[in-house]
Amino acid sequence: MRALWTVFHLIWRDQRRALVRGAVLTVVVLVMGAALLGLSGWFITAAAAAGLAGAGAVFDVFRPSAMVRFLALGRAAARYGERVLTHDATLRALESLRLRVLASRLHAPYGQMIRMRGAQVLNRLTADIDALDGVPLRLVLPVMAGVMTLALALPVLWVLVSPAVALWGVGGYLLGAAVVVWRMGAVAVPLSRRAELATQAFRTRLIDMIRGRRDLAVYGHLSAQAAAVMAAEARRLVLRRQLDRAERKTTLALGLLTTLVVAGTLMLGILGVQSGQIAPAFAALGLFAALAMAEVLAPLRRAASDLGRMADAARRVVRDVTAPPPMALPPVCAAQAVPLAVQNLTLHRAGTDQALVRGLSFDLHPGQTLALTGASGVGKSTVLLAVAGLHPLADGQILLQGQPLGLWPEPDLRDRLTLLPQRSALMAGSVAQALTLGNAASDERLWQVLAAVQLDGVIRARGGLDFGIGPRGEGLSGGEARRLVLARAVLRNPQVLVLDEPTEGLDETTAAAALRGLRQVLPDAAILIAAHRAIETAMADRIISLN
Repeated sequence: MRALWTVFHLIWRDQRRALVRGAVLTVVVLVMGAALLGLSGWFITAAAAAGLAGAGAVFDVFRPSAMVRFLALGRAAARYGERVLTHDATLRALESLRLRVLASRLHAPYGQMIRMRGAQVLNRLTADIDALDGVPLRLVLPVMAGVMTLALALPVLWVLVSPAVALWGVGGYLLGAAVVVWRMGAVAVPLSRRAELATQAFRTRLIDMIRGRRDLAVYGHLSAQAAAVMAAEARRLVLRRQLDRAERKTTLALGLLTTLVVAGTLMLGILGVQSGQIAPAFAALGLFAALAMAEVLAPLRRAASDLGRMADAARRVVRDVTAPPPMALPPVCAAQAVPLAVQNLTLHRAGTDQALVRGLSFDLHPGQTLALTGASGVGKSTVLLAVAGLHPLADGQILLQGQPLGLWPEPDLRDRLTLLPQRSALMAGSVAQALTLGNAASDERLWQVLAAVQLDGVIRARGGLDFGIGPRGEGLSGGEARRLVLARAVLRNPQVLVLDEPTEGLDETTAAAALRGLRQVLPDAAILIAAHRAIETAMADRIISLN
């Protein structure tokens, strides 16, 4: 429940004025509804009594009927205004909340980011945020408005009808609703959670199947994945039907509660009229008011069935939006020092205390190329991640232009240092869009870097910079995609360029030409390479073997 209140507080803080006006209109709608039915009951009964007494000709029918019309029209207008204000405010607040969740994902630590699955992040941004619209619309505001309406009805019925009728009607709805929500919530909340998990499992499996359909087909697992998708959907439908049954039971219980309260109010009214303590017209007023107050129970049906889903979504969203933001660092005054210095560096394997690299030191000067070699798994890529500020240091330090890496603000760090990892992403779009993701540049500059990596001829033959590529570089061969991301890294014109196996997928001739072109375009850059081919170590000025 704490997470639900935190989410409501965030929504309230973002759209306080609109929510206050919407809450006031919600109370107005409920009060006017109770007043409308109560007045109608009093008017009908009083008019009938006046007719039986022979006073129908002098009975004032104009003012009560005018009040009935006013309440009916006013209630409709207030309901419209309440829906517009509360829904608009909630949607605006959820838009802001969605952006905050997205920002938290974008600023997540590198180790956490690489473990994210696209389908799961999509669920967080869509399903979780969508589930939270019920927090203000079906939970907090309706419950608060209902309690306030019942609190206003208590003294009015106490004075106009009788204390017994007031206590029975208001107390019956308050206590009865609490019991129904408690009992039905014990069943519906776990079902709601399981149904939401099943829905997200279905979405995740379906997205994974669509994205990996080629590999699944090649290895003969497409049918098995399709069966897993259908099994998740079948599980979701079973839980959805169970949740619907629980919701119908909640509706039945609330209906029985309304019947009990109205029947009790009728009985108390009859006894009061028979004893002469209540006038018949006011007994009818109490009866119809009790019937109208049942409207406060309407939102509880959906709230009880969605509570588990909302609570789980709130916990995940609150964990994201309350995570401490990255610390803002002052700009660093770069010293006239070597571009990169690694001093007595010790690194552990990710998530363990096992030393992977120990006591590594080197300096890298402008225009110099240093190659790290060693067997697979010895730690070359981990060193490169640490140099790029994406892997924690167990001991030692890394200096960029004489300043510790951790003191550099993120934008300044990325302006000076660029990493090309082993696996780089290419999103759907044109070649120009893929290149300028790294840095805006003129077409002339784009062709220059493409020529440097021996890709200009390929791109010209396919239509130029507007040639469209698909998700993950579809439409390009593995070597062409590798050269395109290499060109994107070169386009940033970094002072330190960190390359992890940059010629993967290239033949010897193309690889040698691309490395020569890279150095020609960036003559003063300090280049650090994790090398696994002789062609890469051949261009290095220094070689360090990790073992």
